[in-house]
Amino acid sequence: MSAQTNLYEHLADELAALIASRVFAPGDRLPSIRHLAQQKRLSISTVMQALRLLEDRGLVNAKPQAGYYVRPRARGLVSLADAQDMKEPTYVGINNLLMEVLRAMKTPGALQLGLSWPPDELLPVKRMQQVMSAVARRSPELLTREGCFDTNEPNFVRQVIRRAVDWGRINPQEIIATNSCTEALSLGLRAVAKPGDTVAIESPTYFVLLQLIESLGMKALEIPTDPKTGISVDALELAMREGLVQACLLVPNANNPLGCIMPEANKKRLAGLLTQYDVPLVEDDVYRDMCFPSDRPWPVKAYDRSGHVLLCSSFSKVVSPSARVGYIVAGRYTEQVAYLKNVSSGGTNHFTQAVLADFIGSSSYDSQVRKMRRAVTQRVARMSDAVSAFFPDECSVSSPQGGFVLWVQMPDEVDALALHRQAIEKGIAFMPGQLFSASGKFGNCIRLNCGNAWSTEIERAVRTIGELVHQQLDQGILRAARERPRVIEFTR
Repeated sequence: MSAQTNLYEHLADELAALIASRVFAPGDRLPSIRHLAQQKRLSISTVMQALRLLEDRGLVNAKPQAGYYVRPRARGLVSLADAQDMKEPTYVGINNLLMEVLRAMKTPGALQLGLSWPPDELLPVKRMQQVMSAVARRSPELLTREGCFDTNEPNFVRQVIRRAVDWGRINPQEIIATNSCTEALSLGLRAVAKPGDTVAIESPTYFVLLQLIESLGMKALEIPTDPKTGISVDALELAMREGLVQACLLVPNANNPLGCIMPEANKKRLAGLLTQYDVPLVEDDVYRDMCFPSDRPWPVKAYDRSGHVLLCSSFSKVVSPSARVGYIVAGRYTEQVAYLKNVSSGGTNHFTQAVLADFIGSSSYDSQVRKMRRAVTQRVARMSDAVSAFFPDECSVSSPQGGFVLWVQMPDEVDALALHRQAIEKGIAFMPGQLFSASGKFGNCIRLNCGNAWSTEIERAVRTIGELVHQQLDQGILRAARERPRVIEFTR
């Protein structure tokens, strides 16, 4: 990346932070291009590039002859991450409900606003076809290799290490290629905890993590999570100090569904607590390349000095969801993870590893990341604007710092699961909030996928969901009125 690129992206990040903190509120005019250039000692072209980047991210609008203005936003989520909000550890029981929702989402013709997948048109399909052909010609033996016990393709390991250079050094002996990030998370959890153990999770958290905990017969302890700064480290430390948890399963970078990123100081503190209390962390870092700041955030693993963090990731969100290749950096638990990998699924496809290694080792990967981030930031902003326009004023929406999704919090009277069933009847699919909690919380929340290109069809769908929310609220008011005790007046 050139120095010029660094300058305009850093200026864009600085202005974005001022917008997020409401120094520049919705509707405010930003300083003029000339003023910013003089103040920051930058060229006019650099400042214009920064402002165009903010426009791409959906944070500002350009008004001809008037300058750049902060876009209006939906009301943001407000949350106080308080240790008092913690519930008792509970066995997870979401699988049946999740299967019901997923089956409903397969309704023919349903518009998919549910699953957090990158859209086809943003994926580098043609380039991947070229790479596959080149690898097949160059290394035909990869198509016949038996890899049951030989898990890693050397160049794939090399590229994983190279991609981690910005935050630290990885011991190649700790890397194990897996069949997707989900398998990496499962192997990590099985290596550090046993049935009946309690696992600390964010609240809300990704439903697949809850599925993993449920399938392994473990309990979940939901830790309060702030929509901007992530999990409450104070509450998590209390749980560790009281001996309530045996492991952690967290998404510190672009939490799914909130999209928040833990501050680096919190990550460093968390790494220290893991060592102090001898508690392992299985870290899901699959969205790190899809975080919106130009400088990729570091994982908690960057601050791990004792091997307590098992870093799990893949390239599915940026390159190819169907490749099904991930990895785990297992730290002190490498031997246990390697054993579990061999006895559960054997080796990971060497040909696919080699193809991915070629792609992520080239400049094509960095270009792909930039393309994805530009597109997704715009689409998240459009979805947020639509929620603000069509949902009741009492609703709040997340301000994600990464990922593909928005989290919408509605009034307590709204039943997200009933809303989902009503929407399915109208050909619209999304994820109800109950799926993101082990204890059934967030029944008034929904998660919307923003990855698809904006269209009139999506706009109509968001409008329809908003109308259904209005209807639920209106019906609740009528029901409350009917249930209110009647006052009977007697006259002489």
